[in-house]
Amino acid sequence: MQEVTLLIVLVIALALFFDFTNGFHDTANAMATPIATGAMKPKVAVTLAAILNLVGAFLSTEVAKTISNGIIREGDSGILISPELIFAGLIGAIVWNMVTWLYGLPSSSSHALFGGLIGAAIVGFGVNAIDYGVLLSKVVFPALLAPVTAGIVAFAATKLAYSITRRYDGKPDGRSGFRYAQIFSSSLVALAHGTNDAQKTMGVITLALVTVGLQDAGHDGPQFWVIVVCALAIALGTYMGGWRIIKTLGTGLTAVKPAQGFAAETGTAATILASSHLGFALSTTQVASGSVIGSGLGRRGSKVRWGTAGRIGIGWLLTLPAAAIVGAIAAFIAHLGFWGVMVDAVLGLGFIIFIFLRSMKDQVGHDNVVSEVAASADAVKIKKNPKPKRSVR
Repeated sequence: MQEVTLLIVLVIALALFFDFTNGFHDTANAMATPIATGAMKPKVAVTLAAILNLVGAFLSTEVAKTISNGIIREGDSGILISPELIFAGLIGAIVWNMVTWLYGLPSSSSHALFGGLIGAAIVGFGVNAIDYGVLLSKVVFPALLAPVTAGIVAFAATKLAYSITRRYDGKPDGRSGFRYAQIFSSSLVALAHGTNDAQKTMGVITLALVTVGLQDAGHDGPQFWVIVVCALAIALGTYMGGWRIIKTLGTGLTAVKPAQGFAAETGTAATILASSHLGFALSTTQVASGSVIGSGLGRRGSKVRWGTAGRIGIGWLLTLPAAAIVGAIAAFIAHLGFWGVMVDAVLGLGFIIFIFLRSMKDQVGHDNVVSEVAASADAVKIKKNPKPKRSVR
């Protein structure tokens, strides 16, 4: 009994750490563009995002239900997934999140989680453990459609913004009024992110509680304390910044101007909120990336760096299978029982420490993440031309 209790505590702790990595991995989704355009200072932006992620986590539990009672066939008509396998799945998700963070790739924390859990479940119970209908309808199809939808919305919004406004302030980046609108639109994205991504960890913890009888399988959604701790974990992770990915999304795909940023954030928020309402556990990272690309295509003269976009796309394709492979390996080790889980924990901790030490060689922080566009907002001061001096004859 003591081993079961300790195992559940370890699962919950690892789930919350995944939630934390989800937060700093996805801060860029809301705040990369306002930081890139100078609409908000970096530290102010991540603080606001953290607060709104915290609030958003309390607004919906539909996505949590998809995870705790959907992709993996569980209960009387399916399998009884064990805490050991959930632990292994979380290892797979965290390893992929840390690798992509190190290389500044805005990959999907959601798909990393799904991949890890799927790999672990297949090792434990075979391919029939997965409900492929739910996987396709709730994960794969939204993953294909959401970035395209967000990109189209951002493209149209950018075209509209530039067609009905003009440069009126004389500044090199133009249309600075949109910087103020970005504060609202990026805040909406951060709130929407909380309604979607925090739910995934809630679903995992709920699934773990069900496996050991601490929650009835028919219980409607996560318990209140689960909602609270998950909200706090993702908010803290968001506050940490995830500056490497902010730099990639804010400056690596295209040079973002204020009107573009506002359009991209609007497209992102609209897509995420609609998906959260429908219970689609989509990748907010994919949505945000699609929006930035769409806004880049919508501004005349803007260039999209397709090489960077291609790298991000490859990361998207690899996320689910790569996390599944790591989750499967961890599940093989976890089959040794309680001590197998402890081996997984030690290996996972060692890997996290290695990634952290590796990241120290090339640090990216709030002091060097700001783009040239944002810097120009502070550096360029438009002054009136001085009156010509009268020549002395």
